Amino acid sequence: MARQCPECCNFAHFMAEAKTVAFHTLGCKLNYSETSAISRLLETEGFEKRPFEDAADVYVINTCSVTENADKECRQLVRRIQKRSPGSTVVITGCYAQLKPEEIAEIPGVDLVLGAAEKFNIATHLRNFTRGDSALICSCDISEVTGFNASYSVDDRTRTFLKVQDGCDYNCSFCTIPMARGKSRSDSIANVVMEAQMLASRGVKEIVLTGVNLGDFGKGDTPLRQGEEDFAALCTALDQVEGIARYRISSIEPNLLTPAIIHFVAQSKRFMPHFHIPLQSGSNRILGLMRRRYLRELYAERVQLIKQAMPHCAIGVDVITGFPSESETDFMETFDFLQELDVSYLHVFTYSERDRTKALEIKPVVPVHIRQERNKLLRNLSFMKLRHFTEQHVGQSRSVLFEHQDRNGMMEGYTDNYIRVQTPYRQEWVNSLIDWQL
Repeated sequence: MARQCPECCNFAHFMAEAKTVAFHTLGCKLNYSETSAISRLLETEGFEKRPFEDAADVYVINTCSVTENADKECRQLVRRIQKRSPGSTVVITGCYAQLKPEEIAEIPGVDLVLGAAEKFNIATHLRNFTRGDSALICSCDISEVTGFNASYSVDDRTRTFLKVQDGCDYNCSFCTIPMARGKSRSDSIANVVMEAQMLASRGVKEIVLTGVNLGDFGKGDTPLRQGEEDFAALCTALDQVEGIARYRISSIEPNLLTPAIIHFVAQSKRFMPHFHIPLQSGSNRILGLMRRRYLRELYAERVQLIKQAMPHCAIGVDVITGFPSESETDFMETFDFLQELDVSYLHVFTYSERDRTKALEIKPVVPVHIRQERNKLLRNLSFMKLRHFTEQHVGQSRSVLFEHQDRNGMMEGYTDNYIRVQTPYRQEWVNSLIDWQL
């Protein structure tokens, strides 16, 4: 049986001699930014970061609630750790840890489970931790999670994921994120600008703005916030930061992607012509059952407006196949809608059941093999969309930011409108903007 974390820890300092830590991240860009922040916290405590495949004293796994088979992935990772470093301490945090701490605590080899309110207190928990016969759970009800913890990722890439918003006030019927991350809340514009300036001073050329629901930036109580703030105002302020050549908006809901934001990006020299806009379904009936806050008509209007202002703009789309009661007619509505839509690529997800979600009440359930068949059809469509988008730009000269990695003598980068480019590795091009003919 799992142990519950007491309000006052009087444990022996079991981790006093631990000096190495390794990390593994499951899920989204937001998780990567938070893992990076946690890594820096532990480095200030004297821990030395190691690659996950190496032996370490402590392993931290940052989990996801969206990823399918979260339990299976977690178990596999813990088994790998036990084989490699059986005496190590294993810490599980992230969305899955908040949603199902007891389930995670039962995984053999797990020592410490940290919920949403405790992940950034990891150093304190490790200092006070002592191994027992069962895993220790340190968590709370998600309604008590109200603070905002800024984070950003800095690794061997030239792009940095900067978290500016967390949580979500939407209640989509398929989603557990509000239960895992709490209410929408965000940083202040002043703090975000200060972080962007700091990243610029470290040589970062591109910042990807991340959050659970970016368009809701400005919600929640932030002591340093000055008056009303929203996402458009944040973008305007960041556009003035010297040293940052590029910003990307990681994902934004179509109903929150206002014409004003689109027109701003179109005239900005720093915000890239690239949007990622969740659709989830091209059937209005399914969108209603999903509790999405728009219809396909609004989505089409947003895409049309973007392409009118920026014909070269890349547009990515999230879509889910096999949502409960999705008929062949519903799916073909989605397929045909996307086929006709001037978008660049798709991120296709196969619907999977999530505990405590309203979607579980919707019948009939779509058989798994049909979900997977529909997923394959949309992935093929995505391949064709991306190829068509890329071919449209052949012969054009576009700015490419090349990254650090040497991939068997090759390097890669992305154009302003997110076309991937590969070329033989040249050290002098790393973290540099190069005019490139496609």
